[in-house]
Amino acid sequence: MTAPSADRFARIRSLVGDEGLARLAGAHVAVVGLGAVGSYAVEALARGGVGRLRLVEFDEIRPSNVNRQLLALGSTFGRRKVDVARERVLDINPDCAVEALPLFAHTETLGRILEGPPDLVIDAIDSLTPKVELLAAATARAIEVISVMGAALRTDPTRIRVGPLAESERCPLARLVRRNLRRRGSPTDLVCVYSTEPVDDLPESAVQVDEAGEEPFVARGRRRSTLGSLPTLTGIFGLVAANTALAMLLGDRWPGEAPGRGR
Repeated sequence: MTAPSADRFARIRSLVGDEGLARLAGAHVAVVGLGAVGSYAVEALARGGVGRLRLVEFDEIRPSNVNRQLLALGSTFGRRKVDVARERVLDINPDCAVEALPLFAHTETLGRILEGPPDLVIDAIDSLTPKVELLAAATARAIEVISVMGAALRTDPTRIRVGPLAESERCPLARLVRRNLRRRGSPTDLVCVYSTEPVDDLPESAVQVDEAGEEPFVARGRRRSTLGSLPTLTGIFGLVAANTALAMLLGDRWPGEAPGRGR
């Protein structure tokens, strides 16, 4: 890390020390899904001094993204999210090694997405089947994962929790992910971000794509109804995921308890 870039993270160094900052600079994190949740997670990781980021997203920015997605501006409409995200990360930290992968996370692309492997994966996917496939593949490779559950329809940030997927409550998406992982024989003790705020029961077809606050990608499946979401809640979900990632990467250098270690 060059001196000018190091100055950008002086406040982080004050909190975690030189060793902690060096650990973040040497970390490799993959963020899969750069929508309402993932875009905020990437922002915090970049500003947190993480030295290598792999950004995965197939979609382009549309006007309907503006209410909740950090990358969505009038000047970015029609551009690929991964390209805009990469430029933004490099503007924050020129020393960050950024991979922009315009891929849909599915069976045929998981080898590339998990190549390396990264130290940690943040799952911000909004579609049930790709989400389950990513989690199953990552845990089979012993890659640590933070999986973000449903942010749509929530309005109370005090109900957001971080804990094992197996113990999550009141989240329809988490329930479906847990059920599908168990059917595959995959572990369900991975770290997840979820809300205990109750929502009305949702049809499974809606939960499959929209429960995490994102719009459906028509080219990869049938159109589904969208669910309402706030920019505040979806952004907070992403920031909580990034905060959890920093804690896990820093381990004993983290000022508080680092979730996910020793599982």
